[in-house]
Amino acid sequence: MVCCVIFYRLYGLNKYICACAGTSTEADKSDVTEHLRDDKRKPYLCTVCHKRFTRERHLNMHSKTHTGKNVYSCTQCEKRFSSQSGLQKHMNIHTGKYKCTECGRCCTNRQHLAVHRRIHSGEKPFECTVCSKRFTTSPDLVVHSRIHSGEKPYKCHVCQKAFSDSSHLHKHARVHTGDKPYKCSLCNKSFCQSSHLQLHKRRVHSNRRPYDCPYCGKLFKTNSELKPHVRIHTGAKPYSCRHCSQRFTHHIQLKTHLLKSHSEGTWSTCNMCQKKFSKNTELKTHLLRHSNVKAYACNTCPKRCCTASALKSHQLVHSHYKQFSCGLCGKDFKHKCSVIRHFKRCSDKQSLSSSPPSPYPK
Repeated sequence: MVCCVIFYRLYGLNKYICACAGTSTEADKSDVTEHLRDDKRKPYLCTVCHKRFTRERHLNMHSKTHTGKNVYSCTQCEKRFSSQSGLQKHMNIHTGKYKCTECGRCCTNRQHLAVHRRIHSGEKPFECTVCSKRFTTSPDLVVHSRIHSGEKPYKCHVCQKAFSDSSHLHKHARVHTGDKPYKCSLCNKSFCQSSHLQLHKRRVHSNRRPYDCPYCGKLFKTNSELKPHVRIHTGAKPYSCRHCSQRFTHHIQLKTHLLKSHSEGTWSTCNMCQKKFSKNTELKTHLLRHSNVKAYACNTCPKRCCTASALKSHQLVHSHYKQFSCGLCGKDFKHKCSVIRHFKRCSDKQSLSSSPPSPYPK
């Protein structure tokens, strides 16, 4: 049987072989996807955060993180673990034992570092059979396949919001509990996820931009910022609607399309003006305008803004730097929206070639 699934331990491989015993002699990636979706393999449910486990002892160990008993806490970032071995693995991140030489990211073990390096090498051995999108790991492929199937088997018992991945439900549960255990040591801002804290430090407190665009050379702080930018150059539209033939560059565009055209999904609605949003983050930003909370102050003038992005956009007023340039006439602009409007007018005046340039940042 050949299925291209990679395991870090022999125990995991043997367990997988036993689970697949009695199936057909050939298994393609779709077979693997269907097998990994089987939630019956995790029958033990945490009643607090709804995370599932394959064994009762794993659930009992996890439950300690909620009760606060016999919990091992990291002295560096206050992350909690239900076992000392889990804490020891985590400490490898702080000691830099398994550190990526490309971007400086630290991993818990050698196997995770090897998988992480695929981001830089571009190796993506797992391919979606529907849209041909490729992934670095098989779990990523499994979660992605649910975009096409619409399957969301994990539901929040508080608000009934459904998720395609159990880890997303586990993280979402903190929205209701208000738990934000990860605090930034530089600005005291708190986060509900460790990954959000690390991302915050990279975006706000660091000037390192290790990810560069192979087409225009623009630098980015994170790979997640680089990937959607590259699609501007390639024109790739990896997200397809299962109801019609439309394809989209970004996942949020697909989500909005499903809401507007096929009435699939749930709108985030403002309880004050009934305005609807496809993203919950957009609703939160909108609510700040109702409350008139403007926490971000300009250090040049008295103006205050509701969000950090609005402040960043405003501060360009005080700067002479124009980072956006029209690809047709070379005129420079401070704001992206300005160059896009200009580009449309400019393209009407000039005869464009078969492959017209676009208003990319300089």
